[in-house]
Amino acid sequence: MTQFSSALFQKLTAPLLAFGLLASCQPKREAVDLLVTNATVYTVDSTFSKAESFAVKDGRFVAVGSAADLKARFTATQEVDADGKFVYPGFYDAHCHFFRYALALPSADLVGTTSWKEVIQRLQENRRKYPQAAWLTGRGWDQNDWPTKQFPTKDTLDQLFPDVPVLLTRVDGHAAVVNQKALDLAGVTVSTPISGGTITRNAQGRLTGLLVDNATRLVSSKIPEATPAETARLLLQAQQLCLAVGLTSLADAGLDKADIDQMAALQQQGELKLRLYAMLNPTASNRAFYLKNGPILTDQLTVSSFKVYADGALGSRGACLVRPYADKPKETGFLLSTAKEYRALAKELAASKFQMNTHAIGDSANRIILNIYGEALKGQKDRRWRIEHAQVVTPADMPKFGQFGIVPSVQPTHATSDMYWAGERLGAERLKTAYAYAELLKQYGQLALGSDFPVEDINPLFGFHSAVARQDAKNFPKNGFQMENAISRPDALRGMTTWAAHAGFEEKRKGQIKPGMLADFVVMGTDLLNAPNEQLRNAPVLQTWIAGKLVFKAK
Repeated sequence: MTQFSSALFQKLTAPLLAFGLLASCQPKREAVDLLVTNATVYTVDSTFSKAESFAVKDGRFVAVGSAADLKARFTATQEVDADGKFVYPGFYDAHCHFFRYALALPSADLVGTTSWKEVIQRLQENRRKYPQAAWLTGRGWDQNDWPTKQFPTKDTLDQLFPDVPVLLTRVDGHAAVVNQKALDLAGVTVSTPISGGTITRNAQGRLTGLLVDNATRLVSSKIPEATPAETARLLLQAQQLCLAVGLTSLADAGLDKADIDQMAALQQQGELKLRLYAMLNPTASNRAFYLKNGPILTDQLTVSSFKVYADGALGSRGACLVRPYADKPKETGFLLSTAKEYRALAKELAASKFQMNTHAIGDSANRIILNIYGEALKGQKDRRWRIEHAQVVTPADMPKFGQFGIVPSVQPTHATSDMYWAGERLGAERLKTAYAYAELLKQYGQLALGSDFPVEDINPLFGFHSAVARQDAKNFPKNGFQMENAISRPDALRGMTTWAAHAGFEEKRKGQIKPGMLADFVVMGTDLLNAPNEQLRNAPVLQTWIAGKLVFKAK
């Protein structure tokens, strides 16, 4: 090789060698499954920080930060440019009835009916859709939305449907009107005994068809169960509706072992992707099995609590009050079991690893259950026993949530659904301490937010809007209902993500976008922390992801 060619060779190869040495010094990028960039990420971590990018591997977040940093650190199988959209942790409904909602999908939707006549019309339409159904069912009527505000009777049902049993459940699930055929099938007569409920009679002593609380089960228990195949189909249909509104986790309040087993099987088959926190009905068989075998704590399924009913609902005057109803001065509502029975159950659960989650609407029910909790827990402040609804609480009882470490699990849309008539039931003074979410938050430091669907709509943003604006779907009232008990937008988002997870001992797995957490998230075009109030309720979900997999995409 000549001196010239040797010099040329060195000149050409030197940069290549330098590049090779430089490349060998560069850290090797880690392989991940998903890298999301160009997003506005609300992490809902302890500082409520924001980010623009995150990486996912094996179904969990592994890094959160700037796009430049994460692109330098990771190489991804799938990279998604979020186009500046807003990303939130997957929404968590802390109190709903998913299994029941699914099975009721073929029922007549009676929500929003403005008269008994409209109820009948919707029922007839549903009968035409399902002519072979053995029972005619519906749910969602509320006599408080009708001109007369009177509870319906069975007369029209008897005339139109003499040969098919009918059961129409009130919006709160605590009352139903049935026809004579249904009463006959259930063997209900004027002399049927009932505890914790009412079989309503008219002035002549004849049955009106209206059943309240425990009385409804006398009839509903006679409805044939859906087949396993039909149940599975309806559960998956209901799942799609949930994913479309950004729900990734649900607390299903009140299930039996067979219900949980069926949903767990669908999860294991990869068909039911929603994560479930299942509250057990406190039946003897459920207690015998689960108290012996202990809680179930997996990424997809948590079974660590029992759902108890203390009283009924305010709308049907089944809520148990300290003083009589303002519009029925001889009625105070009632407990669905005795205080002695609740005390015995609390003692049994306090000796286990299970939570006790009790439905309590009226101020008397809340007082009784809070005191029983305090007695049973004996100063154990992190057992996270819950009051579901905590709807009417006296000022004297409010501090007990903090004193005993009791989680308030509330449903903000109840306030804006009930605000039209709640004052009639409670009177002006008592109404001031009803739906008192800001005060409950102050006492415990957290709120678990849910919807109670199908009592209310499944969309969690309805609850977000109600919590911060205290307004209904028409943005009424203009200045909000009892705004002293509105909560901030960051707290409302916490309530439907990390605080909902905390209420079920799941906060180390769910509810935040940070390393180690399950990669469940929602993509939206709306900034929930800054958009005008009137845009919150109907803000569309663009995408829903569970474990780093896309499970819903808007068309």
